[in-house]
Amino acid sequence: MTKLTQLIDSASRQQKKYTVSVAAADDCLILDTVVKAIELDLCSFLLYGNEEYIRNYFNECNFTINDNVKIRNATNNDRAIDLAVQSIVKREADLLMKGNVDTAAILKVALNKENGLKNGSLLSHVALFDVPSLGKSILLTDAALSITPSLKDKIEIINNSVAVAHKIGIKEPKVALLSAIEKVNPAIEATMDAAVLTQMNRRGQIVGCIVDGPLALDNAVSSSSVEQKHIESPVAGDADILIVPNIEVGNALYKSLVYFANASLGSVVVGAKIPIILTSRADSSENKLNSIALALNVV
Repeated sequence: MTKLTQLIDSASRQQKKYTVSVAAADDCLILDTVVKAIELDLCSFLLYGNEEYIRNYFNECNFTINDNVKIRNATNNDRAIDLAVQSIVKREADLLMKGNVDTAAILKVALNKENGLKNGSLLSHVALFDVPSLGKSILLTDAALSITPSLKDKIEIINNSVAVAHKIGIKEPKVALLSAIEKVNPAIEATMDAAVLTQMNRRGQIVGCIVDGPLALDNAVSSSSVEQKHIESPVAGDADILIVPNIEVGNALYKSLVYFANASLGSVVVGAKIPIILTSRADSSENKLNSIALALNVV
């Protein structure tokens, strides 16, 4: 079983069935995901959006609406976002999911101080990939939110991803701090940050994991590359978590894994009081389902 398959199985066996509130659910990929999640008995749903569209879609695919699915009409996307967030605030639902809306739009409302969902921590995006060529699953962060994270931000990004790793059964994850090279170079800021973060981990200031860097991508995941370059590291060649230096690297690596490596994925935003299921609108329904399963395992 792959890690994502294990997470789906684990979510289906949870005693408590959580409710996912979806903002702008009137989208065929979202609704296909809802149908699959209900069939697998993963969770319940509150669907906000164009009620006529949602009901017509369910009718066309012969899906019988039951007690696990509640549809609430919203006249536009802004209204759908407001209602979905308020369902979390009022504890009608446990998890928030982005539907057919912009990421910035849903986060702006979710993180409004009046809604009380932000807890003071940095929010970061964590993606879990099942990569066939690697023969293992690997976490990648942050490919969606942190544009140019500072050293302080990277500490929180590491802590957020390690918390996710622990929740999904990786007891002491190996964290690789990525850069273009595996040596510290004062001209490349990412290598300087990596050296500091590695030392902080060794001194017990970052815990629950093993951190090392800087490491180039090949050094982080390929044992043969590590042997060829004579790199001595407790992380190199067997990383569980990849920490990217900026959003451009993260976004390109994320999409490369999907489109070049045929990797399956699930992703979640952590650092708020609840996980936020924040998939790309272009993600397949399979990957949206994986994201729900991941969130259900880290809630």
